[in-house]
Amino acid sequence: MIKHPIVSIAMILLVLISCDSKKKDILKENNRAEIAIAPKKEVVYQVFTRLFGNTNPTNKPWGTIEENGVGKFNDFTDKALSKIKDLGVTYIWYTGVPHHDVIRDYTEYGISNDDPDVVKGRAGSPYAVKDYYNVNPDLAENPSKRLEEFEALIARSHKAGLKVVIDIVPNHVARNYQSITKPEGVTDFGETDDKTVVYNVNNNFYYNPGEPFVVPERRDGYVPLGGSENVLLDGKFDENPSKWTGNGSRLSQPDPNDWYETVKINYGITPDGHHDFDSLPEGFDAKDYKAHFEFWQDKTVPDSWVKFKDIALYWTAKGVDGFRYDMAEMVPVAFWSYMNSAIKMKNPEAFLLAEVYNPSLYRDYIRKGKMDYLYDKVQLYDTLKHVMQGWGKTDDIVPIQHDLKDIEHHMLHFLENHDEQRIASPEFAGNAEKAKPAMVVSATISTSPTLIYFGQEFGEPGAEDLGFGDPSRTSIFDYGSVPTLRRWVNDKNFDGGQSSPEELELYDFYKRLLNFTISSEALMGDYQDLHDYNTHNTAHYGLKQFSYARWSANEKLIVVNNFDADYGTEFYLKLPKELVEAWQLKPGEYMLEDQLYKSYQTLLQVSENGAEAKIAVKPLQSFIFKLK
Repeated sequence: MIKHPIVSIAMILLVLISCDSKKKDILKENNRAEIAIAPKKEVVYQVFTRLFGNTNPTNKPWGTIEENGVGKFNDFTDKALSKIKDLGVTYIWYTGVPHHDVIRDYTEYGISNDDPDVVKGRAGSPYAVKDYYNVNPDLAENPSKRLEEFEALIARSHKAGLKVVIDIVPNHVARNYQSITKPEGVTDFGETDDKTVVYNVNNNFYYNPGEPFVVPERRDGYVPLGGSENVLLDGKFDENPSKWTGNGSRLSQPDPNDWYETVKINYGITPDGHHDFDSLPEGFDAKDYKAHFEFWQDKTVPDSWVKFKDIALYWTAKGVDGFRYDMAEMVPVAFWSYMNSAIKMKNPEAFLLAEVYNPSLYRDYIRKGKMDYLYDKVQLYDTLKHVMQGWGKTDDIVPIQHDLKDIEHHMLHFLENHDEQRIASPEFAGNAEKAKPAMVVSATISTSPTLIYFGQEFGEPGAEDLGFGDPSRTSIFDYGSVPTLRRWVNDKNFDGGQSSPEELELYDFYKRLLNFTISSEALMGDYQDLHDYNTHNTAHYGLKQFSYARWSANEKLIVVNNFDADYGTEFYLKLPKELVEAWQLKPGEYMLEDQLYKSYQTLLQVSENGAEAKIAVKPLQSFIFKLK
């Protein structure tokens, strides 16, 4: 049959149009997929687990659980976790989970008592871990089911949309380390050590053969447990031969300022500093975790390496999403390559955060050690603290981003954590409001994650003297409660029903800021400093103001901060020509709208030579302007 040519042409066109339409649909789907997986900022909420849900207001120095109370895993209810998630949080770091020394009798559960002569505080240091294969019995309603209760908390956290981080402390363990719940085939740290020698590559500890351990002398009126009686409190601790102390002290009688409650782990480093393990080959800093994992497969590594790798994989298998590593720089980089690559092979998305304070080591621990994130403590935190205290200059912030440009994504930002003073304490800033501009800078200046410490969002001053810990830091060694958080918990309603108006206003600020950061595309994009340019070219803009631009293809932001606690100012913020060109702005007027409170707008006037916008800031005010 002969087909009409017009009909044939029409059919061909229909097919082409249909193919083109399908191609466009595929492209749209691909674009949607790219948008769906576009990276966003992460926010970590560090919570001291034993303190979070405790509503007992007693706070007696050296108080017992019966006197001061204690928070439990079960206090993190679905509602509590939902409220934490609503704050703008993506990860929750449960601090103090692994079973550490505590001064409480749990012998009915097969747990040996801990000696207050080598325990800091009554509740004990979370960084003196006694059993890595179980959790702190204080945190459980039923200590015999403590592991199951924590596993249920992991599940609740995931249900709330939160990923879970816990501590691993690879540099040291408690002097009386003993796991009573370790998996079959696992030996305890030190169980198979040759104690007749100072060092053996497969010993877990270092020893002083022939010398027994001697408890540090007491100074400055310090008495364990504040003078309370305890059957084990006799100024002695049975350890013979003596082990080296956690901070590296080789003395059989450590100093009271040493980490005497812990013993140092041996990673195959001889007393004179020689490494008894393979080195990473040249160029391995540029290789991914899979290559690192493969490298170690045919290597013999020290026993301590294997023990900690097994511990990490044990918790990974239980659903823990990441780890915070205490004092990671005291452990060799090669070990981290071995351990972190093994974790990433099981969970490529694992969140690995390390405490490293030496900037000269940052790149090794990130690139060779395969850390995801390190604390930005000695640069950004310390600088912001000085500015908040009133004597530091915002000029000092400028070079930090330049210095860390190649690793800025890996430098986690914070203004509080368990080691640092509370912002509202007299020893830090004395006023939680002074955190506002610093928090905006900390959360928006780079692509790195942001960490906040529980109670920070309410202006907690950490004023309680609970025993071993000093005021200005919320004690990590003692039983007690956190007043500002207690008011927000409000008899487990988690609604701020007892919070002051000032606490609720501060909470609202944190909630607005953090939620903006985790949804902003620009904060994962480019950065340009505006401070130096405006310092030299703008009247009424000075050493207490700080500004910069952040942008992506679809979002352009200008961040302006006033650190002055007493005075506001008004100025014409200027954008240099190269930024205008990068943003492809044509001459004219553009609206800038603040994204924090949506109550302030101003016009950006663009010319051939740059741009400027009139901005009036109040004391301690910040704006995150979005270009409309």
